[in-house]
Amino acid sequence: MPILPNPPLPCPRQNHLLAALPAGEFEHLSTELESVPLPLGMALYEPGVELSHVYFPTNAIVSLLYVMENGASAEIAVVGNDGIVGIALFMGGGTMPNRAVVQSAGHAYRLKGRLLKQEFARFGGRRHGTLQPLLLRYTMALLTQMAQTAVCNRHHTVDQQLCRWLLLSLDRLPDNELRMTQELIANMLGVRREGVTEAAGKLQSAGLIHYSRGHINVLDRPGLEARVCECYEVVRKEFRRLLPDVKPPS
Repeated sequence: MPILPNPPLPCPRQNHLLAALPAGEFEHLSTELESVPLPLGMALYEPGVELSHVYFPTNAIVSLLYVMENGASAEIAVVGNDGIVGIALFMGGGTMPNRAVVQSAGHAYRLKGRLLKQEFARFGGRRHGTLQPLLLRYTMALLTQMAQTAVCNRHHTVDQQLCRWLLLSLDRLPDNELRMTQELIANMLGVRREGVTEAAGKLQSAGLIHYSRGHINVLDRPGLEARVCECYEVVRKEFRRLLPDVKPPS
């Protein structure tokens, strides 16, 4: 049988933050970017562990999860080609109290934390670069997503939470298919698996999704948007307000 060539690696500019950098800043940074595969379930960092790199996903999705002492977990935000994983490195904390786990496999470009700090310092004083304010505004948008997720989990139904989660994930993927089991979705939402099974069944009966063996195909995005709570649109609008120079999630 003929040997099929490996698919080309995603371009760094497929990450919308990197794509928003002026050509000069991007070219300076690109020599230090390292392409890394992100397999499903890989942990990019653990609670309390000193971060060494930041990650710019291109076609992968990373979930930020809080894990309780009893092992229960809940997702507080998702990061895909819209953002960066490892904000503690440039916010001054050094560590995070949550986990960062690959939710949808793909690739990312990582940068050593030391080099990111040097890049910030390079534009200190009288010179002003784009990277630092861009990442700080992204962090504000990410905090909005975290806060809205907490509100959603407290006040909205599992059906609405699942719609929000599907749309946020879909915005950060190149197609309409998600590879995710109902058990993992339940862990992300912090609800019982039976609740996710019931909610997914309703969406499938309505012709909005098709679920089979860990694959979720979104068939009717407008239908999902009609069912989702206001939390999804709040997050999307804030992203566009804070980052008008960044390509928004599709």
